[in-house]
Amino acid sequence: MEPTIYLFFKGNCLEAMTHYADTLGGEVMGVMRNGDASPDQRMPGGDDMVMNMAMQLGSAMVMASDNSDEMYDRPQGFYIHIDTPSPAEFDRVHGALSDGAESVAMAPGETFWADRFAMFRDRFGTPWMISHTGSKAHQA
Repeated sequence: MEPTIYLFFKGNCLEAMTHYADTLGGEVMGVMRNGDASPDQRMPGGDDMVMNMAMQLGSAMVMASDNSDEMYDRPQGFYIHIDTPSPAEFDRVHGALSDGAESVAMAPGETFWADRFAMFRDRFGTPWMISHTGSKAHQA
């Protein structure tokens, strides 16, 4: 068994997931909109709302959908962690994902566990932890 990340957005699912795919090298596998469903199976909201979307990211599947204002809950209690292979890739990924960030819990900096690490909530409301472990990777 493998867990699947499932994210909910407040009407900007397609924009957010496309941004994540472009930034992280993922591939959008499919998009089902509210208007694609029969009237009795639609969720509250307009025809353009994303009912389900899938993105392949390495060996992981990330899925998402929009929620109506009444059903949307801001994500909390977790962060999506990405460990980048180089300082340059850290800078690129951090820059793309943190552009317009709602909040910053930790600005980029060195920690005892990573050469670079940052925590923030992006402009779509998704919480991220970005790191470059580098010289501080566990040595076996």
